[in-house]
Amino acid sequence: MRTRLRPPSFSGRLHDARTATAIGRWLGAAIAVCFLTGLISHYLQHPPGWLANELPPRPVWGYRLTQGLHVASGLAAIPLLLAKLWAVYPRLWVWPPVRSVKHGLERLSVGVLVAAAVFQLFTGLLNIVEWYPWPFSFVPVHFAVAWLVAGAVLLHVAVKAPEIRDHWSRRSPGTLTLPPEDAPDRRSLLVAVGAAVTAVTLTTVGQAFTPLKRLDLLAPRHPGIGPQGLPVNRTAAAAGVTAAKVADWRLEVLGPRRYTLTLDELRALPQAEAVLPIACVEGWSASAHWGGVRVRDLLERAGASGDAGLRVVSMEVRGAYRVMEMGREYAHDPLTLLALTLNGQVLSADHGFPARIIAPNRPGVLQTKWVTRLEVL
Repeated sequence: MRTRLRPPSFSGRLHDARTATAIGRWLGAAIAVCFLTGLISHYLQHPPGWLANELPPRPVWGYRLTQGLHVASGLAAIPLLLAKLWAVYPRLWVWPPVRSVKHGLERLSVGVLVAAAVFQLFTGLLNIVEWYPWPFSFVPVHFAVAWLVAGAVLLHVAVKAPEIRDHWSRRSPGTLTLPPEDAPDRRSLLVAVGAAVTAVTLTTVGQAFTPLKRLDLLAPRHPGIGPQGLPVNRTAAAAGVTAAKVADWRLEVLGPRRYTLTLDELRALPQAEAVLPIACVEGWSASAHWGGVRVRDLLERAGASGDAGLRVVSMEVRGAYRVMEMGREYAHDPLTLLALTLNGQVLSADHGFPARIIAPNRPGVLQTKWVTRLEVL
């Protein structure tokens, strides 16, 4: 006897538009914050030519705030996305799967949105623990898929515009009227989702928001834990910077008046101090007390003009940020240092000995360690 293939049936009453709409609002807010702060992060790391000299070094904690929000909102979006998919899961099994051209386009837009959102959030999660099990470069792909998610959200909203209009004009009783017997279950579900988001946030946000660092149980980094009281992402050994390389270290400064300094000569120059945060793209950040020579003093000695930028070259053997450039606003800011000390001690090897860059409102990957050459641009 032949049987007809039928889609699964769902008896639960919370797989409904009202539940999906409530969770979707929270998810939409989290994705919006994550997208906007992600744009800030990307353009601070990879500024287009017209923007390179205009990026502001103040407030000094700006990148710490935006990148902390980026990672926190991305992590919060994970339980929200799972709850949203649970709420709409039965609609993935509607029969027939395509009823019209419009319905087919709608389903295609939802498929793109779901796939892009899942990819974006979970690859972002793996990035903050620095695990890259894929063959592509994370940064450009993550940036491109972020725009894909944004476009898919806008397309989905456009397709659903008539239903949204009916919802807000109260002509959609199916999403506004709650059967009395369902109200307690729906409230319990939403409270549970909210509790999950709160738990994820409280146990991870302490890596950037240090007043909550005691609750930082699930984040991969902990402020204050590491050499000289500061976490380390990339060690000297991983960067290929050995004691033999450092033994005959010299700082080259290339400009109209080229010169070279030994470490003792660099220490003999006028020193400055600054309290600045290190804020990494993985979401952790911590403030520290830095000492060293102002970069603008080194540029002036090389005969650089007031609008000159700077290229910084590290001793590390390989890496995407072995060579870094900073625009004039950073290069001439009095808080931008070629740092020689951290928290009152000589830099450790893992923190960039003999010298490293520290600048305000700047991603950690651009706070170049093991500096060996400065080039006036």
